[in-house]
Amino acid sequence: MEIYNGDARSINIGDRLKELRIERAHSIRQLANKCGISANALSNIERSQTSPNVSTLYKLANALDIPVTEFFEQKQDGMNIVNQKEAQRTRLSFPRGLWEGLGGELFSGNVEPFILTLESGGSSGPYTIVHSGDEFVLCLRGEIEYQVDKEVYHLKAGDSLLFRANLAHQWKNIGNKVANILIVLSGYSELEEPSKSHITR
Repeated sequence: MEIYNGDARSINIGDRLKELRIERAHSIRQLANKCGISANALSNIERSQTSPNVSTLYKLANALDIPVTEFFEQKQDGMNIVNQKEAQRTRLSFPRGLWEGLGGELFSGNVEPFILTLESGGSSGPYTIVHSGDEFVLCLRGEIEYQVDKEVYHLKAGDSLLFRANLAHQWKNIGNKVANILIVLSGYSELEEPSKSHITR
């Protein structure tokens, strides 16, 4: 039985993006055209001069036909048990925010939980997200605005939201303090990786 008890990892998104792009035989210009961002912006990301936001990561993942977690996970088979201390979490920084995996990127099952920490004004970006399955959101701290299918929901600490994830959605920290939200993606088919279906439009 496989159990994960590894150390925390620091991943260079720029290097990982370049590696994935080259593996798929894309030039910078080809990938830029495919995902709808400028070649200059893509080059800056690869050289770690700028950090991609969540929406840009989803665009790149969709263009490369990979799950978004591919940018920061180490290649390994999914494990049946993932026991993870707080210091061991996979962490991904983006402008005005932090993504923290809770083991879903290592797990063999069909659930993906993670925590988002958002500074005031931090958001998922200008594009809505659509994916298969279901999405559960629990506001742990602060105040979040979650838009689902054109309906706007204001979540404060302790408030939750559950919806079918094929409805276009996005989020934003509308408070003046740091906010934390727990998000759990589930309900996808056995062969599907949930982040792979995230699409920014």
